Amino acid sequence: MKRTRYDEVCEDLVNSPRRWLVTGVAGFIGSALLERLLDLGQSVVGVDSFLTGHKRNLDDVLAINPDERLQFRFVEGDLRDPKVAADAVKDVDIVLHQAALGSVPRSIKDPVASHDHNVNAFLNVMAAAKDAGVRRVVYASSSSVYGDHTALPKYEDRIGKPLSPYAVTKRVDELYAQVFHDVYGLQVIGLRYFNVFGRRQDPDGMYAAVIPRWIAAMVEGKPCVIFGDGTNSRDFCYVDNIVQANLLAATSPDPAVTGTVYNCGCNEKTDLKQLFAMIREDLAKDFPDVAKAEPVFEPPRNGDITHSQAAIDKISAALGYVPTHQVAEGMTETVAWFAHRLRRK
Repeated sequence: MKRTRYDEVCEDLVNSPRRWLVTGVAGFIGSALLERLLDLGQSVVGVDSFLTGHKRNLDDVLAINPDERLQFRFVEGDLRDPKVAADAVKDVDIVLHQAALGSVPRSIKDPVASHDHNVNAFLNVMAAAKDAGVRRVVYASSSSVYGDHTALPKYEDRIGKPLSPYAVTKRVDELYAQVFHDVYGLQVIGLRYFNVFGRRQDPDGMYAAVIPRWIAAMVEGKPCVIFGDGTNSRDFCYVDNIVQANLLAATSPDPAVTGTVYNCGCNEKTDLKQLFAMIREDLAKDFPDVAKAEPVFEPPRNGDITHSQAAIDKISAALGYVPTHQVAEGMTETVAWFAHRLRRK
């Protein structure tokens, strides 16, 4: 099998460990980053307020190899407080900023909270990183910044009008990051995530992501709601691809790759009816009754885009990103992870 840039990065990290900060470490993406970094022998500081993250995610990661607990320091705090941000970045080489208040519908209901958590907290992290002399900041942006720009696939330099307060907050973060790069010389890279899914994603609550919510609903015999006619499509990206992108962005030796944003997806389109069928098929292996499940259709939601697909030419050329999981492979792993836990209940 051909050796990839990611293979080289992982080997280099094992041989030359760094000290990392992962914000939002108790979320499903943050905990996946923590899991991989500890596996590679890195020293990690994690910060989370548990507003949307969960202690169980940290416990799950730290139970994989208990010896790795010694390499992890957890800070419980809210990054809207500049003191929390300053404490978190102290003596770290690289910041992976994942903390955010996600969900388009949530931002429409409460735009002030979205701005507060996604912009003000981000600005605190950037300022603290600058003051502490952090080597590089990699931060999570979102495909939502493409807004009403309809062309597919989505290229980084062609965005439209934002369709939600959440999209505005992520675009503002990109603008602040550019300024911190240009004015202060901070090495910053943004990753526009496209519909990330995977282990430890939260199935509960009003704003739960569609994939874990549907998995839980099918097992419990509850209806799975599709907003619209099911033809809306997304570039669903398995969380291990996101981990790869973060590590590649964090460790590239070329400063010319910083000061910009990269799409992080698979350059695939899966519509919601296909997604439902994929989950049902995988889940029926462990829960046979699920094979009879059918979706329920409701009117489209405000702020939802119709189609999304990531062009990944830029991130592949600059960082050596090659997705290890397409949607079907990632879904099989995700459903197996959730099925294992649901069987234990």
